[in-house]
Amino acid sequence: MCYDVVEQKNVYLDQILADRRSYRMFTAAIPQEDQIRRILHAGLLAPYAAASVGGSKDYFRRFFVIKKGTQSMDAAIPLVMEQVNVMAQGLQKEMETNPTLRKKAVMFVQRMEMIRKAGRVPGVGNAPYFIVVAERKGFPPAELQSLAHCLENMWLKATALELGFQLVSITSRMSDNKEFCKILGILAGEWELMGCAVGFPADELSPSIRPPVEDVTRWLE
Repeated sequence: MCYDVVEQKNVYLDQILADRRSYRMFTAAIPQEDQIRRILHAGLLAPYAAASVGGSKDYFRRFFVIKKGTQSMDAAIPLVMEQVNVMAQGLQKEMETNPTLRKKAVMFVQRMEMIRKAGRVPGVGNAPYFIVVAERKGFPPAELQSLAHCLENMWLKATALELGFQLVSITSRMSDNKEFCKILGILAGEWELMGCAVGFPADELSPSIRPPVEDVTRWLE
């Protein structure tokens, strides 16, 4: 391949990697369905744990697109919010007897309290699309790693399409929720879940700041 072409491809990729940001505020504009399909296709191309699920008769990865204002979204919102309350209560109880956890979880607890006061999980209902990705559970368990690869691909594609993207990590807690899985049309407990919100960003975020590579790298001999 021509050196100039390789350099050009790397320039584009480096720019997309640098532009990737977490957006939590979206406009009311709805992305085209073709844009969403292109994001899903990028996720479909992500690596997976073939040794864990390669023998499955049906495909091991599924995508569920929930649009703002639909019956499915209206049903999902309170279920996800309920899970936040369950998590908060369980964490508070554990922190009472675990001072180490109490110290480490301060910022997370504050974040959860903000969500509880708002009464809605960011990305679920305030963005045009809430996308749930399901990875079939296998052995040895590697679903979360596969989902991380998948969501990263989707995130980068959304960035290339100039769409805002936000991980909705609480989705991973919904894998055993029968009511939530019923909305998706899957059996609870058989799939690991992760989610994201996609839409047009409402504002422009500042560039991501990272240290120089040499500051965080050791070359071993």
